[in-house]
Amino acid sequence: MPLFIVLFFGIPLVEIYLLIQVGQIIGALPTIALCVLTAIIGGSLLRQQGFETLQRARSNLDRGQVPAMELFEGVALAVGGALLLTPGFATDAVGFACLIPFTRRYLVRAALKRVNVTYGPAGGGGAAAGGHDVIEGEFRRRDRD
Repeated sequence: MPLFIVLFFGIPLVEIYLLIQVGQIIGALPTIALCVLTAIIGGSLLRQQGFETLQRARSNLDRGQVPAMELFEGVALAVGGALLLTPGFATDAVGFACLIPFTRRYLVRAALKRVNVTYGPAGGGGAAAGGHDVIEGEFRRRDRD
């Protein structure tokens, strides 16, 4: 919960501080224009990178391979796109990092090192496959009249 509070209050405060600082240097209207420009550039970059990632995923599926990296890159692209739509310069920096292929793959690999990814049948596969307890039973459906 404390992380959520830090993010909820910390990120907007950092963004406001940066917007004020940049606004004092280049002026209010150029600051607003810069925020709009980063959103437009980010949107077009998101579209381009999204199509390329989708094409690689389709290519892997055609070869019978699981497009795991492409799926995680798709999540990174979605996060990056959302961050670029958020007004501010700190979120734009992280958003662009999620959209640039080299940094996006680095971030995805770093995230994958921190999590345990398993794949296979949903539900763990029962007692034979995963050592989980299986509870068998019977049921009858009774419709209320």
